[in-house]
Parts: sequence; C-alpha cells; structure tokens
Amino acid sequence: MALIKSISGIRGTIGGRPGEGLSPIDIVKFTYAYCATLPSRKSAPNGDRYKVVVGKDARLSGTMVEQLVVGTLLSCGVDVVRAGLASTPTTEMAVKFAHADGGIILTASHNPRQWNALKLLNDKGEFLTAAEGQQILDLAEKEDFDFAGVDDLGKVCDYDFTDDHLDAVLELEAVDVDAIKDAHFKVVVDAINSVGGIIMPRLLERLGVECIRLNCEPTGNFAHNPEPLPSNLTALSETVIAQQADLGISVDPDVDRLAFICENGEPFVEEYTLVSVASYLFERAADIAKCEGKTLAEVTAPYAPVSCSNLSSSRALRDVTERFGGKYYAAAVGEVNVTTKMHEMKALIGGEGNGGVIYPASHYGRDAMVGVALFLSNLAHKRMKASELKKTYPEYHIVKNKIELSDKALIDKILDRMKDVFSSEELSTIDGVKISFEKERKWVHLRRSNTEPIIRIYAEAPAEADAEALAQQVIGIAKGIIDKG
Repeated sequence: MALIKSISGIRGTIGGRPGEGLSPIDIVKFTYAYCATLPSRKSAPNGDRYKVVVGKDARLSGTMVEQLVVGTLLSCGVDVVRAGLASTPTTEMAVKFAHADGGIILTASHNPRQWNALKLLNDKGEFLTAAEGQQILDLAEKEDFDFAGVDDLGKVCDYDFTDDHLDAVLELEAVDVDAIKDAHFKVVVDAINSVGGIIMPRLLERLGVECIRLNCEPTGNFAHNPEPLPSNLTALSETVIAQQADLGISVDPDVDRLAFICENGEPFVEEYTLVSVASYLFERAADIAKCEGKTLAEVTAPYAPVSCSNLSSSRALRDVTERFGGKYYAAAVGEVNVTTKMHEMKALIGGEGNGGVIYPASHYGRDAMVGVALFLSNLAHKRMKASELKKTYPEYHIVKNKIELSDKALIDKILDRMKDVFSSEELSTIDGVKISFEKERKWVHLRRSNTEPIIRIYAEAPAEADAEALAQQVIGIAKGIIDKG
C-alpha cells in the first residue's frame, strides 16, 4: 500500500491501514483540513456559506471516496455541488460556473486503477499554491477536529457541467468550428474506460467529426496502462489504420492529458501536442497582425505573445514560439508552477510536455478538450495529414533516465558537481539543475523526486543518439560521486 502526501494533494492506493494507504480516515482528515482552511484562502464565501464543487473520474473507488469527501464537507457546514463523473478540466471550470469557493477533484490521473487522489482547487478553479497546500498538510496532521452541529450542516445538489464546459470550448475565438466541420474528419478516441468516454465523443459530435469509440465505457476498468504513452496505445494505432481514420486521440483517466496518433498509426508524440497547438496560435496571430497592420502583442491582447512550459519539456515549443516573433519562458516542473509563470508573463499559451495544454483564454488548467479543438482547427486550416503536420515542426528527441540513491544526502552533491562541471554552459537552478548547450540545441535536466531518493534525468537533442549520450555523460559523473560515497 502507498500514501503520498504533498502540497498538491493526497494520493494513494485504496485500502490498508491509515497513513499507509488511502484509507477513509485519511480522506476525512484531509478533506476537513481543506474545509478548515477555506477562510484563510477566501475571507468570505460568495453566498451565505462556503460552497465546494466535487467531481470524479470513473475509478472503481470513486463512489466510495466521493461519499466520504461529500459527507465530510457537509459535516463542516460547507455546501456541495456534486458534479459526478467529470473530467478534471470540467471540474475546474465548474468552480467558476457555480460561483463556488473551491473544488475537489477525485482522480489519480494516469496512475493505475488501485490508486485514487484528492486534488484541491481555489475559488478560481486553479490548483492551490505550495504554501496553501502545506497549510492543509499541517492541519491534517494535528487532527484537531471541530464539526458543525445539526442546524449548520451543509447541503448538497447535483449538476452535470459537461455541456457548459463544451459550450465554453466551442465559443473560443481560435476554435474554427466551421473549418473542422468542412474537413469531415474521422477520428478514433481511446478514453481508457473513464470520463473521457463521456465528454470527448460529445465534443467531436458537436464539431461534426465522425467518432469511432475505443474503451469509452466509463466503467473504471482501465483497458490498458492509463498513461497515454505510445507503448500503451498499440490498440489505438491499429484501429486508426484499420478504420482509415484521420487521427487517433488518447486521453488519460481524468482527461487533462492528450496524445495523438497519426493517420499512419505512428505517434504524433506527446511532447508535440502542446507544440502544435502553440504553433497554430502564434501563426494565426502573426497572420492577423500582418493583414491588419498590427503588432503581435496587439493581436494577442489581453495576453502577451508568450509561451511557457516546464524545464523538462521539449525545446520545440521555444522554437515555434520564436519563429513567429513570440517569447518563451520556462518554469519548474508541476502544473501549478507553470500556471504561476503563465500568470506572471500573461502568456498566450502554455503547458507541459506530457500532453498538457493550458490555454488561458479558456482557463488556467490542462484541458484535453481545448487541446483537441485547437489541434483540429490547425489540421483543418493546414489541409494536410497529421503525419505531414508533424514534419513541419523542429525535430527533437527526449530520453528519460533516473538514478536511485541509498543516501538522499548525495543528491545535493551530485547537483552541485553538475554546476561545476558545466559552469561554462547556460544553467538553470529553479528546479534541480538544467544545462543547456545552445550551439548544439540540446539540454539535460536533473531534478530530485519529491517522494523517493531518486534523481530524474531528462535529456533532449535533435538526434536521439545525442540525447542518450548526454544523459549517459551526466549519469557517469553522478555515479563517480556515488561510488565515493
């Protein structure tokens, strides 16, 4: 059994002893702490009392966890809007739709079926800051409970926000519904038997796209490993080819990550989901600026012509951004870190290389529905196959490695050594150490795991062999330090 407590929420395997797995006691403690800290995040509720939206993916444990969370919220005197089966971005947007004071998403994202988690939102439908998350962790550990009396219990109502979410997606100015309809796309969707099977076909239907469903029954019995990596998407690739489809779409169980399969069955590559969407938005803005005699900033206002991703995401995003006159900024790994940087820079687009598209014109959260609508708009305008579109972007290859350590104290020694060895290169230390070799257009990023004695090593270069060689170079340096102790 496993239970991981972090500033972004609580995640674990169902069952086991309290503190060792995601037990009912842990769920109640953590939910109580979230309620008790509501006034510190928002001094007064929007209505007579605080209101929180609760949404869940289709995991087998979802109903059990939902009942515990909703019951705890009510016992704290908080009203609940139960969104039921809802994607993570739907629940995020529901906080705004319902004028709520917060939200709790019940999902373990790409983790296997035995896992579940509570992800916590503020009154804007965005993830809590590190300080806010730490406050909740500290209070949960104290177990100093004080529940509401019978006359002050919260009330619950049910509402399905799916169509509200889709309405908002289709109303985005950059989503060209008419062009998508005119393209007569045929698409295969693999929704891993979770909530993507509810919302994604409905989106495609409204876009006039023929949708072939694969694993779209929201049973929670995941048909394969739920992380949308090529090795887990062989059935999707085969179906795309067999059905002569234009595209394959894969989403994770809570539908915030997105990966595409080209018409030939080859991966579009998860890293390039964000690259493609960003390229479309910047090219579109540049074309409008040229036609109307405006600057790029005037066209993208109120957002700046800026893109953001985390340090471990592909350089290709920076390349396509700068190609059309924009600027790129990097953030520490983690969605909340990326959204914080996006707020700071007023970015037009951002996200993560794991297929997470964050489009502020919609909301500050990874959203596969927004990603699909923008990607199909791009594909419709380009009038080319997905495999051809992929070739228009800079080619990079990322390799991922890790070093397991018996002594956590060695992590800082290894990171400090990297800074010394590569002091002549461009260094970033906002999240571990990232070393960029500008002339060769390659980089390597070393960062500590938040939960294990591990250093994760990501390296990227135009050629996969060069990326692997760079990774092995820093691994060799690290092992030299480990051997010395």
